[in-house]
Amino acid sequence: MGKLAKIKIWLVSTRPRTLPAASAPIIMGLALAFYDVRISVLIAVFTLISALLIQIGTNLANDYFDFIKGTDTDKRVGPVRLIQAGMIKKNEMLAAFIITFAIAIFFGVFLVMRGGYPVLIIGFFAVLFGILYTAGPAPLGYIGLGDIFVFIFFGLISVVGTYYLQALRVNYVVFIASIAPGLLSAAILTANNIRDIKTDSQSGKKTLIVRFGYNFGIFEYLFCVIAAHLIPIVLVLITRSHYFSLISVLAIILAIKPVKLILLKSDPKSLIPVLGRTSQMLLIFSVLFSIGWNIKI
Repeated sequence: MGKLAKIKIWLVSTRPRTLPAASAPIIMGLALAFYDVRISVLIAVFTLISALLIQIGTNLANDYFDFIKGTDTDKRVGPVRLIQAGMIKKNEMLAAFIITFAIAIFFGVFLVMRGGYPVLIIGFFAVLFGILYTAGPAPLGYIGLGDIFVFIFFGLISVVGTYYLQALRVNYVVFIASIAPGLLSAAILTANNIRDIKTDSQSGKKTLIVRFGYNFGIFEYLFCVIAAHLIPIVLVLITRSHYFSLISVLAIILAIKPVKLILLKSDPKSLIPVLGRTSQMLLIFSVLFSIGWNIKI
């Protein structure tokens, strides 16, 4: 295998379609801070790098531990899992996620120097739960807690933590705003779990959708998408300002096709694009909200 081909394989291993879940809340947190204080570009860059590395490390760890637990088999539908496909050796993936988390911790040190113990605690649990999502005797993703983990870390903690690193304080508006990317990130996971309901059930991975059924998955996806797009409206009503942030509600248009596919109860292969479309929706929502929030009239 040539070096270029190997690089492409490692890029695939990062699961690029999931990275908006890491970057979008950081963008929103920075936008909220930019309106209130003078931001540090260096801290902003280190925050984004750390978040992306933790997400990538989590993805690599998932590939490793899902293979170890026998969840990833040749019957699985969706993006290729590289150990199972024989493209990356098991020990290579182990080393990769350890190194990725180590680099994330390196950048995180500078964030701790800025934000103190609260940032240290957040960083510690982000890495820990990133591993425990699929590792250990009771992995979060295997017992139905993955949705809560995603909502908290890719919503509340990411947005509020990013804002805190800039302003060294937080407020209720930031907490409310953080709900939106948390819900849309949970929608991404829901799309993944809807697609994998059959193979997850066979492998003993008890996601909420395996526990409660496909119709519950439809409800969860719709709830997350609709509730997330109501958040800008709530914020405008509370603050009586930031009216241009309502432009982010237009991102819900991107949910039309995914919702159709889910409602039709399409076969797993047909559901593959739902995850990508939902990731795009999250990113576009966050960018539109961030721009609109900082338009002053």
